[in-house]
Amino acid sequence: MASFIIEGGHLLSGTITPQGAKNEALQVICASLLTEEKVTINNIPDIRDVNNLIQLLRDIGVKVSSEGSGTYTFQADELKLDYLESDEFVKKCAALRGSVLMIGPLLARMGKAVITKPGGDKIGRRRLDTHFLGFEKLGAKFTRIPGRDVYEIAAKRLKGTYMLLDEASVTGTANIVMAAVFAKGTTTIYNAACEPYLQQLCHLLNQMGANISGIGSNLLNIVGVDRLHGAEHRILPDMIEVGSFIGMAAMCGDGIRIKNVSVKDLGIIPDAFRRLGVKIKVENDDLVIPRQKHYEIQSFIDGTIMTLADAPWPGLTPDLLSVLIVVATQARGSVLFHQKMFESRLFFVDKLIDMGAQIILCDPHRAVVVGHDRKITLRGGRMSSPDIRAGIALLIAAMSATGTSRIDNIEQIDRGYENIESRLNALGAKITRSE
Repeated sequence: MASFIIEGGHLLSGTITPQGAKNEALQVICASLLTEEKVTINNIPDIRDVNNLIQLLRDIGVKVSSEGSGTYTFQADELKLDYLESDEFVKKCAALRGSVLMIGPLLARMGKAVITKPGGDKIGRRRLDTHFLGFEKLGAKFTRIPGRDVYEIAAKRLKGTYMLLDEASVTGTANIVMAAVFAKGTTTIYNAACEPYLQQLCHLLNQMGANISGIGSNLLNIVGVDRLHGAEHRILPDMIEVGSFIGMAAMCGDGIRIKNVSVKDLGIIPDAFRRLGVKIKVENDDLVIPRQKHYEIQSFIDGTIMTLADAPWPGLTPDLLSVLIVVATQARGSVLFHQKMFESRLFFVDKLIDMGAQIILCDPHRAVVVGHDRKITLRGGRMSSPDIRAGIALLIAAMSATGTSRIDNIEQIDRGYENIESRLNALGAKITRSE
């Protein structure tokens, strides 16, 4: 198990460029399973979750080749059907949450898939009902395999239909869309997720010959086709990493420029930080965050305490609430955070409390942060990263703290952030990796 040793209190300055979006990468890489032809994807991040998915595709027979930094081609023309039903394959899927996105393409193209509960962050219950209800609406049948904790899902030919999703699940929508591209007739998905990465998946599928309309809305129409062909695609910058860098710049920055962020695809993220008093300048497609001695939390127009809550796109992504909480600890004022979508993601705040933050954890979904206004800095300590987003939030807290901190279980951070210590050290941080 690896750890970060962080010497806090150093101001960071300079320019940093976000990596390709992890969540988009997982979707579009799985989309390559829908065709026998080559699919080229650019700007793939070099992170643990994505690399594990790429290796999983190699294991099932996909020809994967690296064409340079961040660029890969995938050709799924000789899949190992026997391996797809093996215990080894199921075990690997169980260790990687992104593997769930393989089910839709395999069901559509091969007529069946074997599934088990996937891995990922330990942030509370993350149900997959939306995926499976969608597959059933398309005509798939589930069968429990005796003696194994797995299910087989199968259909000779999926059939287009109307469905109203029980929640606007991003991976659920992506999986159903990929299954529906080969369904006979038209599939209409209402209450579909519509975040930029889902839009990117739909654009790639259309390039490959799919017929998807309504992209960017919560009402998608997919007219089934018989086959897809190859295409080339570029992944967007990772909006979660952009938000993480905004938080880092607010806490311990001495003027930081975040390059090539695709401002139009950031949604409400910059405004969420502005509500905490963080100044953000937009220059072309860059964000510039100046040094601020103080930043003050806004209140609502009627004077009531500011509340920040997560919501499906175009609402505030839940992946950034951890970073926003850390930023609020040094703001002037108080703010209530309401984590609605996951039930265990706020438990990491006990580590911030140990560092000296004033936080009241009201229940598993709500926390009140009383900002120090930089009058009391956080103090270094030893902690463990419970998930990707809490991990980067704790790293930001440690960089701003007095003294030296140690963060264990940083493999969680590596799952979502590429070479993070070297990139931050280039800005002036003092982070050492200890194996």
